[in-house]
Amino acid sequence: MRHRKAGLKLNRTSSHRNAMFRNMVTSLFKYNRIRTTSAKAKELKRWADNLITLAKRGDLHARRQALSIVREKEVVHKLFKEAEDRFNGSSGGYTRVIRLGARPGDAAPMSVVELVSSEMGKKKKERKKKQAKKEPSTHGREPDRTGAEKIDEESG
Repeated sequence: MRHRKAGLKLNRTSSHRNAMFRNMVTSLFKYNRIRTTSAKAKELKRWADNLITLAKRGDLHARRQALSIVREKEVVHKLFKEAEDRFNGSSGGYTRVIRLGARPGDAAPMSVVELVSSEMGKKKKERKKKQAKKEPSTHGREPDRTGAEKIDEESG
């Protein structure tokens, strides 16, 4: 039984797996979006959400824990600086996995992992109703124009 054994093995040794996900999570925070296989994307989401939770905490111990995982100092500084503003309104769901389809070479299912920002959710709620303009019905014909309109179009 695999009770309390969270995480995917992905047919790799533990050192290879940890190095791969450390590199992937560094790239995700550096570029805000990466493309990978769906199995790796699901596991990467766990790593990224954990680091964003550390960044929201914001204390020195959390920063040192993040620096032990993320490879580049500048990426950690950027993450801790933006985390409060970007992810403050939510208590989870900081990343989004979008399925792309099969990879051409080996038909592996591919996905895009991207960071979700709180501004995107606010923009969706603001919606204006379009008011329909009443135009005279022409039933598939061009509307009749006066001679003055025809002259203006020919000269201009």
